Amino acid sequence: MEAKIGKFFESVGTFFSGSDQIPWCDRDVIAGCEREVAEAQNGSSDELVKECIMRLSWALVHSRQPEDVQRGIAMLEASVTDSNNSPLQLREKLYLLAVGHYRSGDYSRSRELVEQCLMIAPDWRQALTLKKAIEDRITRDGVIGVGIAATAVGLIAGGIAAAVSKKK
Repeated sequence: MEAKIGKFFESVGTFFSGSDQIPWCDRDVIAGCEREVAEAQNGSSDELVKECIMRLSWALVHSRQPEDVQRGIAMLEASVTDSNNSPLQLREKLYLLAVGHYRSGDYSRSRELVEQCLMIAPDWRQALTLKKAIEDRITRDGVIGVGIAATAVGLIAGGIAAAVSKKK
């Protein structure tokens, strides 16, 4: 019984804190990836450069800094149009784009991208987990929005009732 109560309070806490299972990346990792890209661009194969850029894109969209996330999104959007992408590469890039849009608060675009990932790989657990996180966030934001609207209506109604009772 206590375990069920504990899980209930944990789920309520998670709901209001908005936490998700997507990892974060710090500035040191991003700086390391940037160095790796710079070194790879000095005479390495195109394949190695692309791998380094993918790691940098991953780090950027998982950053806590909005400007990093936007930079990662821009890099990925430029690379998605590459006609040499295999289905696996396209899936990875679309997923990272979905993470970037999720981190930047554009949940509808994130959901579109994760749906595209799932068209390529319907059973991909990472994409399914992200889709659930997106839907949970949309639901949570909707519940909070309804709560704010109800509070505003209540305050207005209370103000009108107070004004009417003062006039009498």
